[in-house]
Amino acid sequence: MAAQDFAAKAERFIIGVMSGTSADGVDAALVAVRGSGEQLSWRLLRHETLQYSLKVRDLILGCAEGGRGDAAAICRLNVLLGELFARAAAHVAAKAGIALEGVDLIGSHGQTIQHLPAPVSITGINVRGSLQLGEPAVIAERTGITTVAQFRARDLAAGGQGSPLHSYVDFLIFRNRARGRLVLNLGGIASLTAIPASAPAERVIGFDTGPGNLVIDGLVSRLTSGREAFDHGGRYARRGTISQALLQSLLRHPYLQAPPPKSCGREEFGLPFLERILKENASVSPYDLIATATRFTADSIAVACRSFVLPHNVYEEAIVSGGGARNDYLMEQLRAAIPELSIKESDEYGLPAHAKEAVAIAILANETMLGMANNLPAATGASRPVVLGSITAGHRSR
Repeated sequence: MAAQDFAAKAERFIIGVMSGTSADGVDAALVAVRGSGEQLSWRLLRHETLQYSLKVRDLILGCAEGGRGDAAAICRLNVLLGELFARAAAHVAAKAGIALEGVDLIGSHGQTIQHLPAPVSITGINVRGSLQLGEPAVIAERTGITTVAQFRARDLAAGGQGSPLHSYVDFLIFRNRARGRLVLNLGGIASLTAIPASAPAERVIGFDTGPGNLVIDGLVSRLTSGREAFDHGGRYARRGTISQALLQSLLRHPYLQAPPPKSCGREEFGLPFLERILKENASVSPYDLIATATRFTADSIAVACRSFVLPHNVYEEAIVSGGGARNDYLMEQLRAAIPELSIKESDEYGLPAHAKEAVAIAILANETMLGMANNLPAATGASRPVVLGSITAGHRSR
């Protein structure tokens, strides 16, 4: 679809597809969108999650951190994930009762394989990057729908972290004239957007606070020999007791003390971090490890709030989304770690917690097609507002 045709529509049907750091599946959301920027309105029509097979998840983790990601494996995985994202888009449209011909646009975050925002000098040139797989040409070809992807690259090129992308959407959806709000996303990595009451976009900050579910998931996978990928409702953590010695050791991680803008991923809290926990705490029971890792996530968020957010503005509430919002034990620990905030799930504000990231990608794609800058430099550290994403034209028009 041509940009001018897209802009002419009063209401646009957009699918957002997202695969996060946990690499457990593809979230797809079909969203009806009107307007853009601070005049934007939206309706979630349908959300679906397609779980990855164990084979696909193993391929992703192998390329991301398992030492098996040679050029051939990454090349093939890029195409495979494009096929799976296209199927997820078709699936969510079918479940919503809407033909693909009725969809105006697809936004695809892709699957992050490496996130390396810190500049490294190579032949005198500072290089920073982030690699997301899921070939947009495959998505556009299979569905016929124009596809926006590679959202992080332009922010990185402008000197930013390329993350958190959804801080812009958090501002559009959750800003409030009377109440300061923190928006927390508990995916594999936990991220925060701080929106003061009545604040313009320039005063909104956002950053990754540290691990969300990533360490917990890794420990559960080890405990269950790979049969389970996450702690359903926190049931394993509840069997354990928090090790204060281990918790204090984890809280000394240097990432937690680094000031924003900042972002992280498996590079900081992935397999090597997990292996070190297991090696140095061999006498600690698996359940105690999971309980401690869960409290570590909660306390690392609390450290971020008290170090970089709460001293600077008044915030009354925190709105939580992402898979971690469904971990009752993690939510209890979060409320205990930051008792001064009213902490609620985003469902209470009209956005299902598990659908938030896919909805955000759909909204970002809308802004891209309209030529609207859709990063927040105050959050990512970019030198200026830029239009995120690359556009791959489809062969259908609505």
